[in-house]
Amino acid sequence: MSTSQPGLSEPFDANVKDTSRVEAFSDGVIAIAITLLAFQITVPTLSEATEEGGLLTALLNNWPEYLAFATSFIIILILWINHHRLFKMLRVLDHNALILNGLLLMNISLVPFVSDLVAEYLRTPSANTAAAIYCLVSLGLAVIFNVFWRYVSSHRRLILGSVPQEAIDAVNRQYRFGPLIYVAALVLSLVTAFGGLGIIIVNALWFALPSRRSEVAN
Repeated sequence: MSTSQPGLSEPFDANVKDTSRVEAFSDGVIAIAITLLAFQITVPTLSEATEEGGLLTALLNNWPEYLAFATSFIIILILWINHHRLFKMLRVLDHNALILNGLLLMNISLVPFVSDLVAEYLRTPSANTAAAIYCLVSLGLAVIFNVFWRYVSSHRRLILGSVPQEAIDAVNRQYRFGPLIYVAALVLSLVTAFGGLGIIIVNALWFALPSRRSEVAN
């Protein structure tokens, strides 16, 4: 009678990882980043409220903070949704995929910083610079996300066998022009801060629309 245990006959590869722990870690980083955005919203002091004619006026005067918060929240939320959708298509992650996912998380962790930058400088002569830096980080997110997807999906390298090719092709089409849109936002932000940020908001809302690609069951 064989004494071999299940799984012992399978080849061991220390560079291949299950996706669940990586996704859980990614969710944690994203949750922290999206929570930090709320700390950028400041409460007007009593003296500020008095000087500006009341609390409501003081609150409304902080509109750049609300704009930066809403924009960044939408970006991180949509990125998390798409990150979750892609991970549902993966069977494993190898070393290169882990590195790319880590670079993606590094850029996500910068979003609260650039969001605060926009909130602080949007009404100053440095508004274009702040918006350009924000667009640059957004471009980095789009590029790394695309590289990550292209790597894991190339020749179905890390894709589940149950995922139809049509679903992969649909993702490829959806992500094809993402980086170019952020390049346009970056260029426009050098001319008008609101124009660059506007493109980012519209693009994020576009990615929030329900996808036509097939959903893969957990």
